Amino acid sequence: MKAAGLKYIFYAGSLVLLVAMLLLSRNAGISCDEVLHYDHSLEVYDYFASGGSDRSSLDTPESHLKYYGQSYDNFVTILAKWFRIDDVYTFRHYMSSLAGWLAVVVTALFAVWLSGYGTGLIVLFLFAVSPTFMGHAQNNLKDIPFALSYIAGLYFMMKVLFGERSFRPPDVALLILSIAFSISIRAGGLLLICYLYLFLLVSVFYDRYNSGRIDYRAASYGLIIITLASGAAYFTGILLWPYALEAPLVNVLDSYRVMAHFSATFRQIFEGKVIWSDMMPWYYLTKSMLITIPLIVSAGFLIFLLMVKKAILSKKILHYLLILFAIFFPVFFVLLEKSNLYSSWRQFLFVYPPLILLAATGISFFISWLKGRIIKILLAAALIIASLHPLLFMARNPVYSYIYYNQLAGGLSGAHGNYETDYYYVAQTEASEWLKEYFTENDIHNADVAATFSVKWHFRDMKGVTTKYIRNEERSMHDWDYAIITNRYIPPFRLKEKKWPPADAIHVVYADDVPLCAVLKRETKDDYQGYRALKEGRSDEAVVLLANAVKVCDEDEMIFYNFACALYDQGNHAGADSVLKAGLEINPDFEPILMYLGNIAAHRGDTLTALQYYERLTGVNIKYFDAWVEAARVAAPSDVKRARKYLRQCLGVNPGYVPAIRALADTYRDTDPDIAEKLDDTALIYEQKSNKNKLK
Repeated sequence: MKAAGLKYIFYAGSLVLLVAMLLLSRNAGISCDEVLHYDHSLEVYDYFASGGSDRSSLDTPESHLKYYGQSYDNFVTILAKWFRIDDVYTFRHYMSSLAGWLAVVVTALFAVWLSGYGTGLIVLFLFAVSPTFMGHAQNNLKDIPFALSYIAGLYFMMKVLFGERSFRPPDVALLILSIAFSISIRAGGLLLICYLYLFLLVSVFYDRYNSGRIDYRAASYGLIIITLASGAAYFTGILLWPYALEAPLVNVLDSYRVMAHFSATFRQIFEGKVIWSDMMPWYYLTKSMLITIPLIVSAGFLIFLLMVKKAILSKKILHYLLILFAIFFPVFFVLLEKSNLYSSWRQFLFVYPPLILLAATGISFFISWLKGRIIKILLAAALIIASLHPLLFMARNPVYSYIYYNQLAGGLSGAHGNYETDYYYVAQTEASEWLKEYFTENDIHNADVAATFSVKWHFRDMKGVTTKYIRNEERSMHDWDYAIITNRYIPPFRLKEKKWPPADAIHVVYADDVPLCAVLKRETKDDYQGYRALKEGRSDEAVVLLANAVKVCDEDEMIFYNFACALYDQGNHAGADSVLKAGLEINPDFEPILMYLGNIAAHRGDTLTALQYYERLTGVNIKYFDAWVEAARVAAPSDVKRARKYLRQCLGVNPGYVPAIRALADTYRDTDPDIAEKLDDTALIYEQKSNKNKLK
């Protein structure tokens, strides 16, 4: 087909994709991050509205959100305020889809600039069959806009440095805006400034390779332009970022440091095991991408690498090499840094547009290499067939596209219990809407609703309904009538063996045949009342209440734990032991029960059994530091070397855990006072640091 015809199809396809993405976003669920960032954007709005006197946006000790520029969130909130938009989250979802669409279009235009409209059309197609990206485009106002800024920065960087007319003012202006946009979302956007200088240096040496000399005048001019552009981008990028405005240089660099070594860690399912995010296998990121990116995209990228000769013949090999660098450098950097990674590869969505660009180029190269119309038609058919797996998943689960797994993982069913699925809590929206209808149909006007993440927004129009946050494993310790529980933090063995959701759930949200969220109706509050009686020292009453509770709620291990505590307080140690072991049948890895059984064994002098429970517990959760210390205390009288081994293992995970340092010092107190004294000094230093951090 002629270029003019492809051009019209390209723009028509872009518009169709925009309409489709906007329509899909209408029913998008609200993610957990979205709640946090929207609430913070309101504080940012108040900061500017008050002329900087409202400092709430700078006080984020738990969420660390002051370190995020999150300009797109802030911009969308400003628009919602100005235009008095009530349905804020629907508006946010439209704007998220718009950012996602712009990322697609910029990538496609990049492809057009490099190799024509045919490649641009393939880019549109590959994005359209990319469930992870399209799913996040519905409600992710952080990672999707950052992906837009990254690909736009690369595109205009190439046009400025390698275009037929380098340093054109419109291209320079768009480059400044792209880099500014990137910095304004995350401090990691500074990477684009580093790329700019690196790419200029590469262009100078590339010209030297081709012409045999260096044009120092042109190089100096380029250096001046990109320096001015970098400065303009930097200061433009912090205009909607309160923390950066407080100290434009120091605080931006501080934000980059904090984000590069993010302190908050999370437990996640990976390869069927629960692992802390800062202890993931080195290949966590690459494998997460491998099993969630559609095989057609991976195949296209592989074809590009195999057909690199075509890239050389196109005389744009330098462009492609720099794009490859922009994909691989961030990935290799976090692998070398052993960064804290979680939520699959969500934080690396920004490398997906350039990856799509090269995958589309690889397919385009392959099509041009083939001879004969029939063969090309067969290839087109093969591409469509290869795209059916992700396309059908999106058609069946439009709201949950982001949890797609490809054939290498066995699809979503194969990933269930082996990898995280609804890590963004999106299914809470559908569950909340169902529960609202349930209340209406059953004429329920007053209810306490608990959820594993905030559902306050969903029930904002139901004045008699109150909402609260609970942890699933602690649900029996709170007062609620209905609970919305996602599959996040459910032990993998319970997911695999279909022991979750609970049998008495009144509604379950599914994607394909995988349960994502359950709605529970409380049949008794004996569990909660029993827990309160236990805490208030009314053990006899607690035993009666909790005994009744375990008959009704025989799938809740925390009730068994509290029941055992009440029995133990009564002096019924054998009964407590029996109840605890019954709780382990529900969840063999339940940490409070393992710790309690270890403590009971230690109390009765059964060292071997106590150590078995403590070791089992630290095998389940290596960061259960009290278990290491207790194991050392129990082992020390008969085996001091073993005790020290436990404590050093604990300190290997957390070098600043003061109880372990002091316990280790105690093991040397009599035999080597000098070592004990040094350890005491170390413990004191960590205590002082901890006190300073608390004051901050």
